[in-house]
Amino acid sequence: MAEYTYEQLHAMKVAELRDVAKGIDHDALKGYSTMHKEQLLPGLCTALNIHVHHEAVGAEKPRIKATIRRLKARREEAKAAGDHGRLAETRHQIHVLKRRLRKMAHA
Repeated sequence: MAEYTYEQLHAMKVAELRDVAKGIDHDALKGYSTMHKEQLLPGLCTALNIHVHHEAVGAEKPRIKATIRRLKARREEAKAAGDHGRLAETRHQIHVLKRRLRKMAHA
C-alpha cells in the first residue's frame, strides 16, 4: 500500500480516490464505489491513519448559513424602513459571509 498525504488525496479526482480505496479493507470505506469525494476523502484518511485538522471547517457552515438568514431578514427590515446605511452594512455582511462559504468549499 502506497503512502499518501492529505494534500495528494485532496488533489485526486473521485475515480482515483475510489481506485485507492479499492485495495483497502476498512469499515470507513464500506460502499466506497458510491461515495462522493466529501465522504470518500475522510474515509480514506481514517483508513490510512492520516490525521487532518481540516475536517472542522465544515462544522462552521451551518452557523454561517443561519447568520446569513438572520441578516437577510434584517436587510428586508432596513429596506422597508428606508434605512440606507443599515441596508448597505447588512448587504456587505451577507457578501462577506457568502464569500467565506465559497472559500470553504474550495479549500
